[in-house]
Formats: sequence, C-alpha cells, structure tokens
Amino acid sequence: MRNRIYIYGLILVILMAGCTSPNRGITTVSTKETLTPQAPKQQPTGTLQVYYLDVGQGDSTLIRTPYGQNVLIDGGTNGQGENVVKYLKHYGVKELEAVIATHPDADHIGGLDTVIDAIPVKSVYAPRVSHTTKTYKDFLMAVKNRGLKIKAAKAGLELPLDGVTAEFLAPVGDYGKDLNAWSAVLKVTYKNTSYLFSGDAERKSESDMVKSGANLKADVYKVGHHGSDTSTSAEFLKAINPTYAVISAGKDNKYGHPKDVIMKRLKKSNIKVFSTDQQGTIISISDGKTIKFEASK
Repeated sequence: MRNRIYIYGLILVILMAGCTSPNRGITTVSTKETLTPQAPKQQPTGTLQVYYLDVGQGDSTLIRTPYGQNVLIDGGTNGQGENVVKYLKHYGVKELEAVIATHPDADHIGGLDTVIDAIPVKSVYAPRVSHTTKTYKDFLMAVKNRGLKIKAAKAGLELPLDGVTAEFLAPVGDYGKDLNAWSAVLKVTYKNTSYLFSGDAERKSESDMVKSGANLKADVYKVGHHGSDTSTSAEFLKAINPTYAVISAGKDNKYGHPKDVIMKRLKKSNIKVFSTDQQGTIISISDGKTIKFEASK
C-alpha cells in the first residue's frame, strides 16, 4: 500500500512539473513573427519613445512624441518596406506627422514609397539633392501621389511638433554629388533628455556641424553610417558626448559594419552601445529626466 501511495505521489509530482514551463516569462517567437517580437504597448503618458527598427543592413527609426505625433526617419531597403509598415501598424501608428528621408541611398529610402502609400503622411522632408535611381524616383512618385511637396531638410529648420524640440543640424552646406555628406541630421530634445540621428553623415559633414557652433550634445547618439569608419570622428563624438549609442546594421553584413575602430572608440568613451544586428529592434523611452532601453532579442 505504501509503495502504491509513493508511486502515485511520484506520478503527480512529474505531472505538475510538466505543467510548469522552465522558461516562464520568456516569449518564444516563430520565424514568421520575428517582425513583431513584442506585444504592442500603450505609450506611457508623458514619454518620448524611439524605435530603432531592425531592418537588416539599412536604417529606419520611429519617433513617438509625448503628444502622440509620429515621425519616421528612413525606411530601409526596397525589400524592407512591407516590414516597416508592419512595424508601424504593430506599434499603433495610424498617421505620420512627418517622414524624413535622410539622403537618397537605397538602404535608407528604399522602403519609404511603400510606407507613404500605406499610411497617411502630413509632411515629407529631404535634403536638396537628387538621384537618378528607380528607387529614388519611386520615393518621389509616392510623395506626389499623396499630394505632398518635399520640404528641404537643412541646418536650423525645426519640425512643428508638440512637447519636443526637433531641429535639423545638417546638412550645413552644399556637398555636390556626395550623397552621404548631404544626410539630414536631426536632434530631438524632450525636457532634459536628447537624441541625435545622423543618417550616413561622414567626416566632412560632422566637421561642418562642429564648426557651425550648434549644440550637438545628446544623451543618445544614432551612430552614423551603420558604424562605418567614415563617420563618428573623435571630434564629432566628443561634441555629442553621449551616454548611449545605437547602431543599425545587418547581421554578418558584407561591409563589416560596425567597424572595430568605431566600437573601440565608443568603448573608450564609456558609451553603452546597442546594435540591431545583435539585439533586434531597440526601443528607448524617455520621461524627460531618465532614459530606458528595451530590446526585442
């Protein structure tokens, strides 16, 4: 009898153990769901949220202001357009206050035509430099089909947003056919916190920004050109003096981004680095005093 009771008790313990997941609290995501790895969250009142979207070897960033206005900077490659739309809808974006095309490179504007076709947009900003590619022409056509005209992104121009200051710091001058140098650089300030988004701006543009006397100081720095050694000069990084840095790059990309020299430079400056190729979509939340980070991986 005692043996039976012991056996029944052992079976019960095994069954109960089987009902308790050893990974409780960890969400397992299937391959098809990797674009939306986190449940959509209602934006906490009085916060600025920045989503550094995982679009592989490219750039796309969503900014959600404390008053519910949405700004999209770039849209990844052509093949990422639908993914960016999925991200935006997943995070509850029904309208974009502004779309910023930092420069005509395909890994930045490739998906913007798909986004603009799918989601209502109030304003579109881009630097005054053109390109002859079909990708760029598709972007222009999408803007035209919305009945919009592109507003020139240039140093000193502010976006009309509520509750935050969003000012372009670049382009400062005329850079001819150097598309990366034309990159629109935006600084967003919310109370005592600030973010700098630098597109593919390289050393020439960085130097011009420093010489312009603009306040480049920012808590969070979106690393220029996916961590390429053509950007993030020591002079520019010192002027920003960030606490955090975010890199958008594709895993095992053919360019070797981010470069070791840049990673060492960031580490030497005691900057906490986040990277989409390692952590997926990265979310930064500011309440105006403190900044927190979440990652999808």
